[in-house]
Amino acid sequence: MPHDCRLADGLPGQGAARDDFRADGWFPPALDPAQQAELKAAVQAAPCDAGLELANWSWKVVRQFVQARFGLALSSRSCLNYLHRLGCVVKRPKKRLLKAKADKRAAFVTAYVALCQEAQAQGAKIFFVDEAHFRADVELRAKWVLRGEPALVDTTSPRLGEKATYYSAVCLETGEVEAMSVPGNTNAETSVQFLKQLREQHAEPLMVIWDNGPAHHGPEIREYLTTPDLKLRLVALPGYSPDFNPDEAIWDWIREDVTANTCFDKADKVRNKVDAFFTDLADRAEEVKQRCRRDLQARADALAAKTAEATT
Repeated sequence: MPHDCRLADGLPGQGAARDDFRADGWFPPALDPAQQAELKAAVQAAPCDAGLELANWSWKVVRQFVQARFGLALSSRSCLNYLHRLGCVVKRPKKRLLKAKADKRAAFVTAYVALCQEAQAQGAKIFFVDEAHFRADVELRAKWVLRGEPALVDTTSPRLGEKATYYSAVCLETGEVEAMSVPGNTNAETSVQFLKQLREQHAEPLMVIWDNGPAHHGPEIREYLTTPDLKLRLVALPGYSPDFNPDEAIWDWIREDVTANTCFDKADKVRNKVDAFFTDLADRAEEVKQRCRRDLQARADALAAKTAEATT
């Protein structure tokens, strides 16, 4: 049963007086091992799962949890210390797409292994393709500032239509990157234009892997695929699986190195900077291969190794 609430820091020499204060001046931890284990389990889920109303774990939520469960009132410092002691760190989360089907993702990993083997046998190139917008307004990212100073970024508040839209394609085997700027939004017609660019720039048979977005379907694409001796195959990623697309890393890279905390005011200025970035990638093939590997490649490598081991 919870006992009377009292301030308990759980740190040497801190906190209010306690009955179990030792002669050597050391306070035993406010939470015993079982209580710490319960707290550790709780912070791995949302606060609402523990019956708390706040949306995200913080020292305040830890204090509410400890007070409600154990009848102890911890200081803010103790709450933070417990989070660190239990192995917790602050990370910016990624979305876990619940609509993604695990069986379809697993099946695609198997298909991708076979696709890589086929491409190697045929001398084909595999390109992962995606599209992205880069707005002229500021895209806020964490930045270093002097302690006590506000982190501010100037903006002229350009309209939403001031944006640069791009297709990009990356080949993990060679580190090659292709890009194409698009006026306005993407659609089946612009997708065909980009496929034609890929076809013109690379003589080898091509395998293009992309998602099932609306710009990747339509009569224009179906007609283009009937081109004689095209030697270009389209492969669809499983639904809700952006983590399987290495080209997503290109967009993250641009947002980190080019557009972060910068107001460009006009789309042309965005385009000039992004174009320069893509031009520079031509001499950074090894870095491209390293940065663009995704969960798909890790799973495929593990599956291929397991299969090879089973056949030996």
